[in-house]
Amino acid sequence: MRHRVKGRKFGRPKGHRDLMLKNLVVSLIDHGRISTTIAKAKEIRSLTERVITYGKRGTVHHRRLAFKILNNKDLVKKVFDEIAPKFVNINGGYTRVLKNGFRHGDCAPMSIIEIVEGVKSSSQEHIKAKDLS
Repeated sequence: MRHRVKGRKFGRPKGHRDLMLKNLVVSLIDHGRISTTIAKAKEIRSLTERVITYGKRGTVHHRRLAFKILNNKDLVKKVFDEIAPKFVNINGGYTRVLKNGFRHGDCAPMSIIEIVEGVKSSSQEHIKAKDLS
């Protein structure tokens, strides 16, 4: 039984699995949207949200933690300067997984995972609506 066992194994050894997930996170942050299997998308969602949360905190320590996952200084800079400021008022939910049919070769369920654009808070929308009326 798999009670309280987190994570998926994907039929790969631990080192291969970790590098595969990190590469998917790097691609997602670099491109903003990628297509992959549903299981991989659900697995990289937590890593991506962790990196964006590091970006929101903004300390040198959190830059180093993000660099451990991304392994690219340019992407760390992009997360901290461009992506994370969009989510200052939001706690979590930075990514979206959309089902996208099945892969042609092996009929694996595919999905699109993307970084959600920064959502305006309802109080800001309420203030703007109040000003217009």
